[in-house]
Amino acid sequence: MTDHGPAMSPEDFARNGQAVLDWIAGYRADEASHRPVQSNIEPGSIYDALPTTPPAQPETFESVMEDVDRVLRPGLTHWQSPDWFAYFPSNGVEPSVLADLLSSGMGVQGMLWATSPACTELEMRMLDWTVDALGLPEHFRFDAPGPGGGVLQDTASSAVLACLVAARERITEGQTNIDGVSQHERPLIAYVSTQSHSSVEKAARICGIGSANLRLIDVDESFAMDPEALAATMEADRAAGGRPFFICVTLGTTGTGAFDPLDAIGRVAERFGCWLHVDAAMFGTAALCPEHRWMHEGVERADSWSFNPHKWMGATFDCSCLWLRDATALTNAMSINPAYLDNPATAGGEVIDYRDWHVQLGRRFRALKLWFLYRCIGVEGLQAMIRHHVELMQELVDWIDADPEWERVAPTPMTLVCLRHRAGEHVTRAVLDSLNESGSMALTHCELDGLCTIRVSIGQWNTTIEHVRAAWAGIVSAGRAITSSS
Repeated sequence: MTDHGPAMSPEDFARNGQAVLDWIAGYRADEASHRPVQSNIEPGSIYDALPTTPPAQPETFESVMEDVDRVLRPGLTHWQSPDWFAYFPSNGVEPSVLADLLSSGMGVQGMLWATSPACTELEMRMLDWTVDALGLPEHFRFDAPGPGGGVLQDTASSAVLACLVAARERITEGQTNIDGVSQHERPLIAYVSTQSHSSVEKAARICGIGSANLRLIDVDESFAMDPEALAATMEADRAAGGRPFFICVTLGTTGTGAFDPLDAIGRVAERFGCWLHVDAAMFGTAALCPEHRWMHEGVERADSWSFNPHKWMGATFDCSCLWLRDATALTNAMSINPAYLDNPATAGGEVIDYRDWHVQLGRRFRALKLWFLYRCIGVEGLQAMIRHHVELMQELVDWIDADPEWERVAPTPMTLVCLRHRAGEHVTRAVLDSLNESGSMALTHCELDGLCTIRVSIGQWNTTIEHVRAAWAGIVSAGRAITSSS
């Protein structure tokens, strides 16, 4: 038998690992000077720059790292740039990066408590810590009386899928898992606002509810879900033979950052016996600060609540928290027990097996990222970051409101502002394209009332007032250049 030997000697591993850390440190220190913020390479250029077949013999680690710089780096979009104002923040601060490296080095597979007790129990405690840090109801904690608890998902999209499945099985008393959705004469109907994230529709498709049974509820002038329109639609659906079973409340919509009225919608959910899921993916982090917990009014009515620490909180991607008031609704829907997973700890019923809390079986040691964040930065450090970004946005809002050429087209309750040029959509779109092509910053857009609208999202850890001031100056300058030439 041929002895293949180690993949890398301990000495080489230590030396090459230090080289990787040095590269990461250099990349992050140089982030502010990266231009363009978004990659401007041609489609297919990286694919074509790579060999068509893998190497038969090993290459030096140095040559691999050289190609990281030569081939890959030009195709990177710099999400950690202080000039990143697109989509949503995706902070991956240094303690979380190191936790990810440690997780990879451990090589833990945490599908069961038995496969790594530390992975499971640290996660349980981190979810409890986060309940405390966010001021969420105690019934979401593992150490509180009752069947509640939390789990780390990869993204909020997976969280809403898991909750849709749990809600589906709760209303059908577990029969859908056996008979399938098509066996129900009365269609199951779910509800979101017109501004909700597309992940809800994707989840509805995947779990058999179907897009046709997902109702998009009108919003008010602030782009938040209208509870009266919701109740009227549900009444009509029930009268027509449908079975309302699931409502998703969004606390900070993707397009405008609108906050649905949780308490009012929660009352509607209780009236119809529906599962109430709260998607706070983008702005849930703000609840670390007591002054922003107004978003929690009515949270005691929620069956589930989720947010993404990998957006604003500083955890490296992926890391999404989901809590359930009654976790057994989820585990009953998700649990299948093949013989190869049998073990004494599971059989004794005294442990949490997180493989029953989501679609996938295998799972990473994600909890390390939260543990390192809390211990290396602390809740007060995270609060300071949030308050800094909120202050930056208020400065920007004041500048927009004082400018005769630009207007805000939606309220700005947190750190996302939507604006248009008063000269018309064609100017707004031209400004957006011009700035993104210049590489000076990264911006994205949404459509409100059918018109292109620029979104400016503030939330990168290293963004300062100077970066915001430069971004606003760039927007104003681009607008004037376009209007003067037309």
